[in-house]
Amino acid sequence: MRRVPTWIRGLLVLGVAAWVTTLAMPAQQPAEASPAIRYAANGELIKPADFREWVFLSSGLGMTYNPPPSGASAPAGRPLSFTNVYVNPSSYRAFMQTGAWPDQTIFILEVRSSASEGSINQGGHYQADLRAIEAEVKDASRPLAWSYYDFGRSGDRAAPLPERAPCYECHSTKAAVEQSFVQFYPTLMDVARKMGTVNAGYND
Repeated sequence: MRRVPTWIRGLLVLGVAAWVTTLAMPAQQPAEASPAIRYAANGELIKPADFREWVFLSSGLGMTYNPPPSGASAPAGRPLSFTNVYVNPSSYRAFMQTGAWPDQTIFILEVRSSASEGSINQGGHYQADLRAIEAEVKDASRPLAWSYYDFGRSGDRAAPLPERAPCYECHSTKAAVEQSFVQFYPTLMDVARKMGTVNAGYND
């Protein structure tokens, strides 16, 4: 029987040892994602730099929650705004499982102007300049469990809007799920109905 050369036997031993060591090592866990909600030392909310990489929920065009004054009509040619809504990924995954938003949920609302003429476009509207960025935060550690923030066009930090701001009443009385307008996110509304988490008294 032909003998295996010593150097080959050595390589086999090293290979088996490396394989056994690999099996014995605990599986590496993926690095924890940095928290989506961060505050400055003075309590201001820090605008998430990567929110456009979050889960995109929906986009509205020309939406307004207030009816025009009696007899008034929108000015002809008035530019419309797009509103893009994003939510942090971990909260989205939790909602898809439960129909409810976990603590530390943050929504970002990106407001952009619309344009209808430009480049090769011959009709309809497309998104243009940034107008404002706003946030809605669910954080039980803060004075109000749900808070609202306005970063304006270029701000990196924002204090919570005062409790008398109209968004608090609107979200607390008109939202489909908790204080979020899930009624405007069709796939999430289906989940909320299935899970029975639609607010009592909510009407489409």
